[in-house]
Amino acid sequence: MAGADIDSPLIDSRADLIEAMARGCKPESEWRIGTEHEKHVFHTNPLRPVAYDGPNGIRALLEGVQAETGWHPFYDGDNVIGLRNDAEAGGISLEPGGQFELSGAPQADMHASAAELAEHMRIAKKVAGPLDINFLGLGVTPLWSVDEIPAMPKSRYGIMKPYMEKVGTLGTSMMFRSCTVQANLDFSSEADMVKKLRVAVALQPIATALFANSPFVDGKESGFLSFRSHIWLNTDDARTGMLPFAFDEGFGFEQYADYALDVPMYFVIRDGSYVNVAGESFRDFLRGELPQLPGDRPTIKDWEDHLSTIFPEVRLKQFLEMRGADMGDEKSVTALSAFWTGLLYDSVSLEAAYEMIMPWTQDERDDMRREVPRLGMETPVGRTNVYDFAAQAVGIAEAGLVRRNRLNAAGQDESIHMAPLEETIRLAKTPAERWLEKLHGEWAGDLSRIFVDARM
Repeated sequence: MAGADIDSPLIDSRADLIEAMARGCKPESEWRIGTEHEKHVFHTNPLRPVAYDGPNGIRALLEGVQAETGWHPFYDGDNVIGLRNDAEAGGISLEPGGQFELSGAPQADMHASAAELAEHMRIAKKVAGPLDINFLGLGVTPLWSVDEIPAMPKSRYGIMKPYMEKVGTLGTSMMFRSCTVQANLDFSSEADMVKKLRVAVALQPIATALFANSPFVDGKESGFLSFRSHIWLNTDDARTGMLPFAFDEGFGFEQYADYALDVPMYFVIRDGSYVNVAGESFRDFLRGELPQLPGDRPTIKDWEDHLSTIFPEVRLKQFLEMRGADMGDEKSVTALSAFWTGLLYDSVSLEAAYEMIMPWTQDERDDMRREVPRLGMETPVGRTNVYDFAAQAVGIAEAGLVRRNRLNAAGQDESIHMAPLEETIRLAKTPAERWLEKLHGEWAGDLSRIFVDARM
């Protein structure tokens, strides 16, 4: 199999597909917290998006951060497209529209995660300042259309963009003008994975409401509190959604593998280059029947690459990825990981959350997912609404963080990182609703003011 990843073995059996996820099982003592977040980038003089090339472009930003950190660059052709922190398994990458993403290293507790984020922002702003590059903490850029945002020179996005335009109406908006924050958490066994995934999937619309932070698009009100979440409803039904089969009796790694096999492919990497196989079947690949690579069969790395191109509300790899939240300010980024850590890493909280969500029907879960982007915490659920469940979930998470009893140097436990969510519950207003109040109040309709108030 010339050109394939020689360090990755061929897939020999169905067990290999399952093992690619199951080997993530680890004892509780080894559970870690990973936080990923994407930031919009913009110039202020004049106010505009940031291109890749040029003395004040994204490439210059990456090179400056590299000089500050000593992290190793990686390339697409001759273009640096990210940095790897080899010592801690973290790094920086670029999204299609130049969104600047930190994939945080696995951390032992929320205090370490917050410290990592603070140091990243210190370095990023130090380098970005002289370049007139600024960072915006919102779920969707509020002014520019997809066509106005410069594309980054990454081959995979050249494959994804035309495919997105075929299978959904807002896929390119997802690529070029949305930003999320994501928490990555571990599991100890298949049963533990199943319980955590069910809780995480069911509560993802609750998280979307709590962190709703994208009420503007194209220079005006979007009609949604989380336009980013609305985008995902109109991206690609084959690879997004609420994983209804996860609530079936007998669900486990094998059933997720079956689901992933039926998600159309994007690409295969051979000889360091991306082969466009968009829309093809991984099942055909297993049989050596990809039209673009006749006779070629996949490696474990090919399967792992494919798993990374699936975008449900919770994604299963060798850990669980929580994908339902809009990007916010620095404290909100930390609060997202604190919320899920408190819910999933304390056994009492996990059981309480499981008992809360299991009475919900699939229709109720789907209704929440569909309506929350527009209605936020006012979304109806049975005889109550999302606000009531959000308040319960925040309380359960806080209690879990207190019980974990991971203390910082000042003797404070991890629940201190829940402050943004406490404020949202106290006000009964999402961040998006607070931005709308500012637009119609102190900003006097001038939406450009958000580039000051939401700047990180």
